[in-house]
Amino acid sequence: MTTCLKTVVACGALIGAMTVAPLMQTPADNQLTPAEKQAGWTLLFDGKSLDGWRGYKRQDAASTRWKVENGTLTLPANDGKDTRGARDIISTATFDRFELTFDFRVGLGANSGVKYYVLEDLDSAIGHEYQIIDDERHADAKIGLERQTASFYDVMEPKDRKLKPAGEWNTGRVVAMGPNVEHYLNGARVLSYELGSPALKKLVADSKFKDVTRFGTLQKGHILIQDHGDQVWYRNVKVRRLAGATQP
Repeated sequence: MTTCLKTVVACGALIGAMTVAPLMQTPADNQLTPAEKQAGWTLLFDGKSLDGWRGYKRQDAASTRWKVENGTLTLPANDGKDTRGARDIISTATFDRFELTFDFRVGLGANSGVKYYVLEDLDSAIGHEYQIIDDERHADAKIGLERQTASFYDVMEPKDRKLKPAGEWNTGRVVAMGPNVEHYLNGARVLSYELGSPALKKLVADSKFKDVTRFGTLQKGHILIQDHGDQVWYRNVKVRRLAGATQP
């Protein structure tokens, strides 16, 4: 009787594990779960193509170095040409109030970034940048925390980061709720700021963007991924419009 009972319990545990296991699996890369779809998320990168992206002030992405490789949006190592900025890619859609998430990995000594509120009104693509860089090796990161990973580039430094080193995957997130904007790294909020506030105006006045009149205000702009000449990888780039967002 005891043997039979043990058999029943063991079988029950096995069936339970088989039932629960699929629910605990990590969602496939570059795909949306039913819950994400219901919550309004869309993919900005489908893992297969550059659909939804184009070059800055270009009709398509043909002039860029970006390519799809093993389900990632990636760049090769520096090809020796200094064309920084000329081969950035921007989303064809524009956003003002949104939530954006993305996984990123940088090569040794690499520099990149994800910008938002990008307009095509200037020769170079100016926007608020979630900085992505090899903090340990790239010279720009040595200037200060305001130029390190997850910072509001050259404007505001991140706090209490749990950053994985170059070569490993990290997850970035930007939540732009109108006047309030937040940066997250690997699930933790690392900075927040208020558009148009005196505190932000002071920070901008001390930054390289001090002469860009519209900088630090709410924009309906493109999302941009930066080609800084270095090897980087992105995947699971997802966005959703938040309450009050201007529809396309």
